[in-house]
Amino acid sequence: MVNEMKKFIITTDTTCDLPDEYVKKHNLNVVPLYYSFDDVVFGEKNLLEPKDFYNKMRGGSMPTTMAVNPDTARKIFTDLLNQGYDILHIAFSSALSGSCSVTATAARDLCEEIPDANIRVIDSLCASLGEGLLVHKAVMMKEAGKSMEEIADWLENNKLNLCHMFTVDDLHHLHRGGRVSKTSAIIGTLINVKPVLHVNNEGRLVPLNNVRGRKKSLVALVDHMEKRLPGFDNDTVFISHGDSLEDAEYVASLIKERFGIEDILINYVSPTIGSHSGPGTIALFFMGNPR
Repeated sequence: MVNEMKKFIITTDTTCDLPDEYVKKHNLNVVPLYYSFDDVVFGEKNLLEPKDFYNKMRGGSMPTTMAVNPDTARKIFTDLLNQGYDILHIAFSSALSGSCSVTATAARDLCEEIPDANIRVIDSLCASLGEGLLVHKAVMMKEAGKSMEEIADWLENNKLNLCHMFTVDDLHHLHRGGRVSKTSAIIGTLINVKPVLHVNNEGRLVPLNNVRGRKKSLVALVDHMEKRLPGFDNDTVFISHGDSLEDAEYVASLIKERFGIEDILINYVSPTIGSHSGPGTIALFFMGNPR
């Protein structure tokens, strides 16, 4: 008699930036990260609409961000274990947040306390819909009948081929986050420089190059994509934006025209990441090499 594969569930963080309808359709559990404006904490049930969040930033309010709450992570995992699930958690890059460490600690403690508990935490080394695209790959494999261990191993072996290309509209937010110097932010703004950045193999945001003008920066994202595509099958591409849907759709049109990829998911950059990248961010995610 063949033993049935134990049921498992995929969990991730709000920083995966997947639409609510996707989360519900595929039975994902999402661990919340928090942020605050003027001492009011948002996250979980107390949420701002994305447009309201970015309009507050445009108006000069600067949010602060917080990692996953340890008690919240522990409660979510405990509830799922009590329902009989093994858990595959795909976490926000450890280089950008302490959330991966928090969930890994909660998972380790519960596995020590509860007989037969099985939680595997993957440090995605990804952000925004890059993390979301990695989750999507896991979801597709799960729905195709792959085991949790098979999926986890695939994620570990392929996550460094999850390419992140992005540009921002306002250098001052990158300065706040320590990505560029104050001088670079001021001079770059005066001469309309737009940086193109990516996420490196350590899961950190690093600059690739600078271009003059917004439209050129959007084209540059697709140019970088073209260099990294050979050898990889991308039936789906994800794009996230900081309340700049028109620019996201322009990048999607370039991808369709240049590569013939039709399945493109577009969604907002969530507050945790948008707090540091700002309104106008455009980010592009796909499988390629080198990252």
